[in-house]
Amino acid sequence: MNDWILDYTMFLAQALTVLAVLGVIIVLITKGRGQGETPAQLRIEELNLRQRKRVRRLKLAATEPSGRKRLLKIFRRDDKQAQKHGGDKSGRSSVWVIDFHGDLKASGTAHLAEEISALLDVVTEGDEVVVRLESAGGLVHAYGLAAAQLDRLREAGISTRICVDKVAASGGYMMACCADRLQVAPFAVLGSIGVVAQVPNVHRLLKRHDVDVEVLTAGRYKRTLTVLGENTEEGRDKFLADIEHTHDLFKRHISERRPSMDIEQLATGEIWYGQDAIEKGLADEVMTSDAYLLKRMQSARVLTVRLEAQKGLPERLGLSLSAGIERGMTRMLEAVDASRWLKR
Repeated sequence: MNDWILDYTMFLAQALTVLAVLGVIIVLITKGRGQGETPAQLRIEELNLRQRKRVRRLKLAATEPSGRKRLLKIFRRDDKQAQKHGGDKSGRSSVWVIDFHGDLKASGTAHLAEEISALLDVVTEGDEVVVRLESAGGLVHAYGLAAAQLDRLREAGISTRICVDKVAASGGYMMACCADRLQVAPFAVLGSIGVVAQVPNVHRLLKRHDVDVEVLTAGRYKRTLTVLGENTEEGRDKFLADIEHTHDLFKRHISERRPSMDIEQLATGEIWYGQDAIEKGLADEVMTSDAYLLKRMQSARVLTVRLEAQKGLPERLGLSLSAGIERGMTRMLEAVDASRWLKR
């Protein structure tokens, strides 16, 4: 009898402990959600300083131990001379560097907009904004907004250079052509100026199993193609007409920003690499972003600007499973779409 009471007491204590822990977690999650999103933090790094530190470390490593003390004295002397003459900041223009890595939904557009808004208030005459862009494209409206954010720099009269080291295709190229100067790496992928839409339809499968689907709409073209219902020729024609109209808008967008391009010859959905893209007029020069920024460090301060989102408590506790699944599916779709050029 005493053993049973002891076992029951131990079980009850363990159950209460588990319930208490779960209660604390729920309270913390609720509190975290109640506080709303934590504002993103602006991070700025001067690449000149980072490069100088790395070069000095390499020089020290390559110097015999007996000569390192003398080399350190030279470094300190150079630093004093720089401070005496106002440091590296005196009379030098600035190159502001922002990054955009696009997914199917151009999810980074909100941060891009905030970064550009911040730069518009600080960029002065002689400065330049460099955008390191990587995107295989995605949703039309999402990339239309992202391109419109880059247009704000051009409209403000700010010198803008876009660097493509890997890919700027479809919606990515819609963004890339907003630059005053577009440079690409030797095997960067550009182009894919086209529109694609895929709609699965399981109507015949449902019909085979005696399942009816009623699609009711108010408005002739409220639903042109459906997944479950029976599609009509009129609906297909309208859907195709909408795609063609979107393609025309895409071509007009590019023609206005790169008038030297033969848009009718190039808006076929094809892609081009590096030098071929230069010859077709899709870009201006072949150079990697690293090479360009290293070159600019000789005469200007080069600063990276990025917004870093602060992770909320639910995400830190690993409660973002659905978001992870969505990201995985998105990456799979992007990989399938980009399979034309992601080959060795």
